[in-house]
Amino acid sequence: MQQKRGKGGPAYRSPGHRFFGNISYDRPTQDELEGVMRGQVTEFIDDPGRSPLLVEILLENGKKIYTIAAEGLKVGDLVEFGKDARLGIGCLKPLNAVPDGTPIFNLEVVPGDGGRIARVAGASAKVVGRDEDTGRVSVQLASKALKELPGACRATIGIACGGGRLEKPFKKAGNKFYAMRAVNREYPIVRRTAMSAYDHPHGGRSFGKSSTRSHNAPPGKKCGQIGARRTGRRRGKSVVTQ
Repeated sequence: MQQKRGKGGPAYRSPGHRFFGNISYDRPTQDELEGVMRGQVTEFIDDPGRSPLLVEILLENGKKIYTIAAEGLKVGDLVEFGKDARLGIGCLKPLNAVPDGTPIFNLEVVPGDGGRIARVAGASAKVVGRDEDTGRVSVQLASKALKELPGACRATIGIACGGGRLEKPFKKAGNKFYAMRAVNREYPIVRRTAMSAYDHPHGGRSFGKSSTRSHNAPPGKKCGQIGARRTGRRRGKSVVTQ
């Protein structure tokens, strides 16, 4: 499969020319660092390259910025950016200015990186505590894991829009096929042992080949269970020794 795809021709290349582009926070301006900067929501954009909608915001200085939309935001709403920004949906604040228990999304890991955590539809995290000595803020992710981030990292107040997107099943294989083709994902996923020998290293024979491979296998064949001692379910009675 890897050899057949090669370097990635048109059949396997991601249609990035149809995607809106990289979405990240701009570098904080002096107004944002010292006080507050305001903007108005002017438009929502459906980007085929990501699950949530994007929002276009017109700032006071006439500049347009694009970011991930928050749940409940609508055209005409006013949003604020900065340390002294209000605690409203879609507003951007540093973590050290966000009260505990506030839902946030699109968090920065390093101050100024543009946002890297909780960016998919319906994603959110929560501020749970802070260390006054080090200035770091504890954030609880959706996986219940705790992560300590610098207080200068920025995040958007609220929940990323598009929550519940996966609750509705596709029901028909054709709908799934066209949805996957829009972002060029492999579908349908067929068992490699059910393929022919010229399609995959695991294919061939009446019942396929073993999925185990040596550590010394060449590229293209090194797939599946690498250096496995055994595969499959364990059968028989388990013996417990005291």
